[in-house]
Amino acid sequence: MTKKILILPGDGIGPEIVAEAVKVIDCLRAHHGLAVETEHALVGGAAYEAAGSPLPEATLALAREADAVLLGAVGGPQWDALDRPLRPEQGLLGLRAGLELFANLRPAILYPQLAEASSLKPEVVAGLDILIVRELTGGIYFGRPRGVETLPDGRRRGFNTLVYTEDEIRRIARVAFEAARRRGRRVCSVDKANVLECTELWRQVVTETAADYPDVELSHMYVDNAAMQLVRAPKQFDVMVTTNMFGDILSDEAAMLTGSIGMLPSASLNAEGRGMYEPIHGSAPDIAGRGVANPLATILSVAMMLRHSLDEPELAARVEAAVGEVLDQGLRTADIAAPGTREVGTAEMGDAVVAALRT
Repeated sequence: MTKKILILPGDGIGPEIVAEAVKVIDCLRAHHGLAVETEHALVGGAAYEAAGSPLPEATLALAREADAVLLGAVGGPQWDALDRPLRPEQGLLGLRAGLELFANLRPAILYPQLAEASSLKPEVVAGLDILIVRELTGGIYFGRPRGVETLPDGRRRGFNTLVYTEDEIRRIARVAFEAARRRGRRVCSVDKANVLECTELWRQVVTETAADYPDVELSHMYVDNAAMQLVRAPKQFDVMVTTNMFGDILSDEAAMLTGSIGMLPSASLNAEGRGMYEPIHGSAPDIAGRGVANPLATILSVAMMLRHSLDEPELAARVEAAVGEVLDQGLRTADIAAPGTREVGTAEMGDAVVAALRT
């Protein structure tokens, strides 16, 4: 049965890195029997310029019909002055909410070839393999009331609301425990229960849910300590599960342990296993159009798509192995370049992965 992939290049470096991921999809289709059809649409700033909305109804409709969505990145300084509902990031948030993508999986895996590129000593990060499970459709990013108001004395006050129901907490906890069963059987739940009542409930519900997974070890950690432990002894973690905002921050921190944020893919899944796949690094407008962006996180996002939404685990492993082979060849984009390696651009890196896939 042919499955549908919606391609959303987005803004900044998005079109460049997505083009290389599409090369990989086309190679899998031509040489490895992948039965998919693709369609392109606009999101983010590009959609605002073309249609006056960061998430046109046509794009959301196509996303709902697709088995998987591949997203590049959204945003750029040219849109920062827009009213908040029109900003590119609202397109991303709208996709997450509209597709009910509540579970964000962000693996932080250090390829051995990149141990020297990590911001930490190789002996601290060698063998690193962490999965951060981030709740994606609740918490302070979506909570209401929110806004900026003017007080009677003329001062302005900004406010956001951190809110979670126990159902939202329980379903993301189950994703983390199920993932841990396929890995090292350890879950660390990250919260700020000593200060925030909302995350006190988080800790209680995660603990209750753990009773259904007696084969998985559960620990708890305050978010400030977790941030410190990620740079002190990151290999202590197997699966980390946390709130929307904490997960956003911790996963970017974990990215630097792997050598570059340009190496980290992500999957955002709904209850049916359909998902949106994207690199975690953003639109990088400072290097957009220069052909130097690292496409490997986007290509590895395709591997996650193959594994989680398209039921093609063998092809996912092929893509991951091809990335490893290219790194073995010493090819590096600028963000991971090191003495003794050969620096290449976005397209050349994508072509190298495709060549490895063909063999």
